[in-house]
Amino acid sequence: MDQPDKLQKIVESRIKLKARFEEKMKLTPSLADNIPKGSGKLNRHGMPELPIGQTVTFKWPVLDLGYHPNVPLDRWRLTIDGEVENPVKLTWKTFMDLPQTKDTSDFHCVTTWSKLNMRWKGVSLLDLAALVHPKETASHIMCYGYDTYSTNLSLEEALKPDVMLVHTFDGQPLEKEHGGPCRMITPQLYAWKGSKWIKRIQFLSTDKPGFWEDRGYSNTAYPWRNDRYS
Repeated sequence: MDQPDKLQKIVESRIKLKARFEEKMKLTPSLADNIPKGSGKLNRHGMPELPIGQTVTFKWPVLDLGYHPNVPLDRWRLTIDGEVENPVKLTWKTFMDLPQTKDTSDFHCVTTWSKLNMRWKGVSLLDLAALVHPKETASHIMCYGYDTYSTNLSLEEALKPDVMLVHTFDGQPLEKEHGGPCRMITPQLYAWKGSKWIKRIQFLSTDKPGFWEDRGYSNTAYPWRNDRYS
């Protein structure tokens, strides 16, 4: 299949996925609460700029498991498998050949800091899902990093348009300390729900906890509900 046909298939699958999860997405807190409070300035809708308990930072603090893996681009791989019709293992080139998305969103860390209006470029998780065709049985994903980190997401959260695998921040390649060459971001949830140094996305038919969820953190992680711990 040549590149234009491949991209057209992704677009068609993206439309079907959106329709399949549209109603569940509408019921998520960032869309269903009295005033929606999602990512980016436009989604704050006149509300206070920060979720409860958060403070603005102009720096970008570094929080991780204490290990910054070095992943050269020629060795980087992203495996997408599990409850999908078309499992893939992407190289950096095949990843960069996918539709590229730019977005500006907020970043809320559970340790009480928020960095606003961050400018990203990468591939939306929706487009990655469209590439592999999740089975009807798929309901969640588990994301794994090169640092052994893991975290889980429901598909109605994962397939929102601002959930991305980003390789560029503020016009520059994503730095290693922040998860470069590629990390996942989840602007409508606390940031631990996005794996740094991401290497695998596994589609699941049932939910299961990741690293911090196993250690008492919330399974849902909604910043605007102060949803930090289970």
